[in-house]
Amino acid sequence: MERSIVHMDLDTFFVSCVRLQNSDLEGIPLIVGGGDRGVVASCSYEARRFGVRSAMPIKMALRLCPEAKIVKGDMELFSRYSNTVTQIIEEKAPIVEKASIDEHYLDITGMDRFHGAYKWTNELAAKVTHETGLPISFALSVNKTVSKIATGEGKPKGNLEISGQQVQQFLNPLSIRKIPMVGNATFTLLSRIGIRNIQTLAEMPGQVLQEMIGKNGMELWKKANGIDNTPVEPHRERKSLSTEDTFHQDTTDLHFLRAVFCGMVEKLAYQLRQENWLTSTVTVKIRYSNFDTETRQVALDYTSADHTLTKAVLELFEKLYHRRMSLRLVGVRFSGLVRGTYQINMFEDTVEMMSLYQAMDKIKNRFGANAVMRCNGAFLKPKAI
Repeated sequence: MERSIVHMDLDTFFVSCVRLQNSDLEGIPLIVGGGDRGVVASCSYEARRFGVRSAMPIKMALRLCPEAKIVKGDMELFSRYSNTVTQIIEEKAPIVEKASIDEHYLDITGMDRFHGAYKWTNELAAKVTHETGLPISFALSVNKTVSKIATGEGKPKGNLEISGQQVQQFLNPLSIRKIPMVGNATFTLLSRIGIRNIQTLAEMPGQVLQEMIGKNGMELWKKANGIDNTPVEPHRERKSLSTEDTFHQDTTDLHFLRAVFCGMVEKLAYQLRQENWLTSTVTVKIRYSNFDTETRQVALDYTSADHTLTKAVLELFEKLYHRRMSLRLVGVRFSGLVRGTYQINMFEDTVEMMSLYQAMDKIKNRFGANAVMRCNGAFLKPKAI
């Protein structure tokens, strides 16, 4: 049976949420982001007409659109609206995957036997907008890749339906940039040999593509040919991420202990970003040599940034470790999780910091989580007591 996969995307989500709180912001160029050295997390269509785009430095955005109003992001507000939308969708759809704070995939295969799948999805989108005030776009197709691309192509005016027979015809004229896994490096590499649209990529031998760009080559070739058997994974919220380390030898070596915490944070923060999570609560745990165990936690603005989380963890450790006694175990836990990408950290971080994380994550994705680490996160041997 041909699958019926829906991709639903809340339009300019951060901007829409902010406007629901303040109607005076309707119809004007609006940027949601950080301060002068920050970057654009989201922008309204009015700002986009001037060339403003997400991830652009705020200073550049203001040069393009001086009259734009800048509003700082409110993650509590965004998370609340996102959860409301998820609840509405889950009440109606049989299988739902929450891909990010503003994106959902639905598997409604077989719905045509009872309702028109497109009509049903259109009614669901209307219900979301009616109950929340948030505009939402969708596309219906045979797999996740095609439906996601089609959602982007349909914005902001129409919701597309791409049948199995129409997939290649729909994909062929589009830029290879439209394929979700194509980043700047891959686009530049393929452009150099004249591959700029999906049709050219689809007609290229898959084996040749794999030799050019590595293990992802065949996956990219499949997507260019409209092939994606990835299932819609049912939405399940993770409550926390945590890690602990029991030492072979009890220690009081502060330099070693701080290095352990830094390494823990770096690995957990990378996991947060890989799974599209943000955390709002950090907990530090220590266990003394006599097995006394103590914990302490702090609330933060939602983040997945190493430097923010490391600072919080080390400050908690300094407050928690007050006895002159050896430690046998330390641990870190991130809780209060919500869906969201590193885009959220644009509310606070500079362009340089965001670029650093993206570069480090690319290296880790390709060569493994331990391929690149901060020096202060490298585990050293503790000093002998």
